[in-house]
Parts: sequence; C-alpha cells; structure tokens
Amino acid sequence: MTPASAPSRSLLHVVSRENVEPTPWRNGGGTTQELLVWPQPEGWQLRVSVARIDRDGPFSEFPGVRRWFTVLDGAGVALTWPTRTRRLLRGDEGVTFDGADAPDCQLLRGPTTDLNVMWDARLPVHGVQRVVPGMAWTASAQWRGVYVDAACSLQVGSEMDAEVLALPRGTLVWRDGARNDAWCIRSAEPLRAWWMWASPVAP
Repeated sequence: MTPASAPSRSLLHVVSRENVEPTPWRNGGGTTQELLVWPQPEGWQLRVSVARIDRDGPFSEFPGVRRWFTVLDGAGVALTWPTRTRRLLRGDEGVTFDGADAPDCQLLRGPTTDLNVMWDARLPVHGVQRVVPGMAWTASAQWRGVYVDAACSLQVGSEMDAEVLALPRGTLVWRDGARNDAWCIRSAEPLRAWWMWASPVAP
C-alpha cells in the first residue's frame, strides 16, 4: 500500500489524486501522480498512475511490462510505433501495448492528462474494463480495483450488507484479498471509470 492509501473498515483502500503530489519527469516533459504500486514498491507487479504530458516525446521503455493507456483530459495524443500510429482522444477506449515497445507521443492540441496501468507481463490474470454504471462487476483475481473520473458512489457487497462509498473525481479504490464481492458504480452524471484486476506471479 502506498503512503497515500487509507484502508476502510472493509479493507477497501482509497487513494485520491488530491492527496498525491505530482513528480516531475527527468526530461521535463510532464509529471506523474503515482496512485499505487503493488504488492510492494520494489519488484512491483502492478502500477497505477495519472500523468500529465506537457510536450511531445517518446514514452519510457519498460521491458517485461504490459501497459494500458487512456486520455482523461485534453485533446488527445498520437502514439507512433515503427509500423503503426494510434490516435487517442478523450472518450476513446484505451490501448494496451508491450512496455518494451515504447511509442513516440505527439500531443494533438496541447497538454493531456492520462491514466496509466502497468502489469508485470508474467501475471497469469490481469486486465482493464470500462465500467457500465449500475451493472454489478466481479473478478476472480487477488487484486481488484476501480478508477473513477467523475464523482459517483461505489457499492461493494450485496444489498443487505453493502458498503457504499461516495467517491470524488480522480479516485482509485482497491482491495487485495480472497473476497470476491460484487462491485457496482452508480452516478448521476456521465461517467468514465475502469475496473482493474490482477493476480500475482506465483513465488
């Protein structure tokens, strides 16, 4: 658990972007807010972060890592590999790619804010899925989480014993353990949010 995380009574962990200081990139091209590295900072198997990209430039290489990337704010980006280019606008589905195959990134019209999820490529189970508000979600994985890009409520568990959390925009909620309760997001406004899951590499 990162220092910015705080456990609730149900062992749900809540991390808000408001409580995470941005870290400048060494090349000066942007900043990163690291929301989670799991299960520990050294030798992590899952990393969730929000980055602000201020200028064009190449992504960093992460050999042995699978990456997922989507645009939260801004006009979007064009990611270019040797054999293809993918334009990503706000509202588009995210793109998954090999972390060792780092693309060049061109801003379409100014800075963007982006959600990044990275997994150890050896993980037997991992993924990201767009949230459908009002629809229950479960995942057979040790780690389960959700990132929300708008204010909403999260219900965890059945109606009889559910825990309900009010979440502000820019919040990551996660749980590490064997319980596999149904999760459900409810929102009164248009919502962009993503379920995430992972099971660790066996020792």
